This record gives sequence, C-alpha cells and structure tokens, in this order.
Amino acid sequence: MVLNSLNKYNVYNEIDYKFENELNEMKYYIDKCLKEEKVENAVFNIILIDNGTIKEINKKYRNIDKETDVISFALEDDKTESMSEKQRVLGDIYISVDKAIEQAKEYGHSLTREISFLAVHGLLHLLGYDHMNKKDEEIMFAKQELILGERK
Repeated sequence: MVLNSLNKYNVYNEIDYKFENELNEMKYYIDKCLKEEKVENAVFNIILIDNGTIKEINKKYRNIDKETDVISFALEDDKTESMSEKQRVLGDIYISVDKAIEQAKEYGHSLTREISFLAVHGLLHLLGYDHMNKKDEEIMFAKQELILGERK
C-alpha cells in the first residue's frame, strides 16, 4: 500500500510479469497527479491484468467484446454510494499489461512511460475527467501532458 498526503492506493499485479522499475515510476506519476489535482484522503486500487481479463471486463461492463488498455470504475460517479467526508473512495483502475507492452512498441517509447500514462489516464477518469467531447478531451489531455512531463 502506498500512503501519500493521506491518500492510499494499492497496486495489484494479477499476472505473471516481473516488473523492474516500471511500477516505481508509475507510483511517482500517480503521486504527482494526486498532488497536482490537490487530492487528499483518497483510496483507490490499480490492478494489472492481461488482455483476456480486460476483454472479459470490457464485454461485461461496457458491452465491447475486445481488449482495451485501461478501464476505470469510478465510485464517485455513483451518487447512491455514501462517501465518508473524511475519505474519498475513488474506485479501481484496471490496466492490461499485454496492451501496454503492445502500445509501448507501437508508439516507440518504454513500458515505463506507457504504464505511467495508463495509470494517470485512469486516475483522471476516477477524478471525474473524461474525453467524450473535444473540449473535455483538450482539458484531460493537457492535464496528462502536464503530469507526465519531465520528471523533477
């Protein structure tokens, strides 16, 4: 479990992939995103899975029968959930490591960069950002670029 500014998140590696520094870098950018967005007292999970598992999730919850790179389930979207005023339960981020490996090769960058991008993208969704229209896309993608910019 990672604890930062009273934020708590777990990273679950549900596949047989031996990560090196990728997860440390991902955590760095997740922490940077939380700081940039001034998020405190939040709880969420990042679950690393394979293409088969994310395909099942995508079909079951989105009725799309194919793999995707990241799916976020934002609990704050559901207004029937009672949220503690002291703690925000944001939800879960599922990342397909298979897809991340494919995309890293396709885009010509490292797996570290791709995993970090997908985690930040998923976290921004948990925080209420979306890219369903051009204006929202510009806002969300600008935030991603800011967060994933040079490491300081």
